Amino acid sequence: MASIESVTLDVADHTAANRFYTAAFGLDTQIHLRASEAPTTGFRGFTLSRTVSQPATVNSLIDAALDAGATPLKPAAKSLWGYGGVVQAPDGTIWKVATSAKKDTGPATREVDEIVLLLGVADVTASKRFYVDQGLAVAKSFGRMYVEFAAGSGPVKLALYRRRALAKDAGVSPDGTGSHRLMIGGDAGPFTDPDGFAWEATASASTP
Repeated sequence: MASIESVTLDVADHTAANRFYTAAFGLDTQIHLRASEAPTTGFRGFTLSRTVSQPATVNSLIDAALDAGATPLKPAAKSLWGYGGVVQAPDGTIWKVATSAKKDTGPATREVDEIVLLLGVADVTASKRFYVDQGLAVAKSFGRMYVEFAAGSGPVKLALYRRRALAKDAGVSPDGTGSHRLMIGGDAGPFTDPDGFAWEATASASTP
């Protein structure tokens, strides 16, 4: 089963980005940074989600991100599915921090249960078919709206959402042009999907 081992974010200022992620979330081995001046405007077509165990941890991570320089997009709040909020890192990457739990069971931690890469795509059905052909296994599928793939042995889970719906969920306009400023490292690559998201072989993935 194909899986994602890492995600590389292209950033204009590598030193500043490294400082932000270290302070905000702790720079995971799954998240790499690479200096790039690739032109991009508006919504870059993806979000990264950090799933945690309880609301207190959501608040702790979002507060740390805001203190480190992130921009709030959606304040942490309760919803039908749980509790969460959305921020935008100084490099432009949109991060959602959420939990399915509605009550705290202990003190806040910095532990993350799961990292999910959500790609905003033009045609969920077509992109689903493309990724199945690349060796990814479908875990959940909701028609033409949303598809989630099994993580396999990798630490990052992949999901597909309609671009406009993903932007709405993140609290931003769906408009955007230029580079995604994202490289996905996994054992299925190298290839570029129908929406221009590029994969590379894990062995050649960048290091932090």
